[in-house]
Amino acid sequence: MAEQMAGQKSGQRELSHLSTKRSRRKRASVTRILRGAEFPLRAAVAPRGHAPLPTHCGPNYDTDWARRFPARVARRAARDTVARALVRYYAQPTIKGVDRLSELEGPAVFAANHQSHADTAVIITSIPEPWCNRLVVGAAADYFFGNRVTSTISALFVGAIPIERTALNRRTIDKAVALLRNGWSLVIYPEGGRSRDGWGQQFRPGAAFLAKRAGVPVVPVHIRGTFDILRKGRAWPKRASAVVNFGRPLSFGAEENNRRFTHRLQAAVESLADETATGNWFAARRRLHSADSPDLKGPAVSAWRRRWALTEPASSDRAAGRSAAKHRWPFV
Repeated sequence: MAEQMAGQKSGQRELSHLSTKRSRRKRASVTRILRGAEFPLRAAVAPRGHAPLPTHCGPNYDTDWARRFPARVARRAARDTVARALVRYYAQPTIKGVDRLSELEGPAVFAANHQSHADTAVIITSIPEPWCNRLVVGAAADYFFGNRVTSTISALFVGAIPIERTALNRRTIDKAVALLRNGWSLVIYPEGGRSRDGWGQQFRPGAAFLAKRAGVPVVPVHIRGTFDILRKGRAWPKRASAVVNFGRPLSFGAEENNRRFTHRLQAAVESLADETATGNWFAARRRLHSADSPDLKGPAVSAWRRRWALTEPASSDRAAGRSAAKHRWPFV
């Protein structure tokens, strides 16, 4: 009797084992069929080296909605109330050279040096009408458009459009050129990033490239003092005096390429910095003419001496009766 029961259990185990093997074979055959099936039963195989699919952030973020009427009204209201109040409190900006824009007609590229995140607030509240009412700001796609929240805030309240800093992106370039051709002015920082110590960096040809393709002039702009307001690495601003100096618009010459124009643009910004620091327009123009303007990148000395060279008050501070150092910027 015991042997009969043991035989029955053994037979049941064999039948269960055979059933399991059959079900596994069926699942394996179904899996092979599905794996061999084409789209839409499975995702299409992408070739090697393919470009990533578009996302809703970064350089692919669509900012067209931020230039529609409701968004423009909200941005202008925020600029004329909150932004101006904050800039007036923290920067107390002195605006110079606006008369040099009297002959400027239509849109333009406003190319400025870049000291801190306070630069954008200072410059968009300093650019006069009518350019300030149709203005976009070229912002780093990897920083200001990293997610949907920062992308929405940047596009709505700053009027920012994403610009690639490390690579050429045809979509962002075409968007910026199309806006310039449609009457929108553009604020851009040719240095590509903020200053580490308050001095400038070598200009990149992005501003020249966009202006040449769109057929618009470039306005050189020098901003001084914003590094002390919100330097790189600081989370909260502090009060300091700023100066915004606009130069005469520059247009491409008949035989001029992007590289030569970028060199001329940087020289114009260096002359504006010289003019702001010394308060002598004529002397600054003479040094520009003789290619003897102080370098925007500052003196090649130790870090503390570079910082000390920036402590000399600007001409507006001297006019207010503040004490000034005797050394001439940027010689130390």
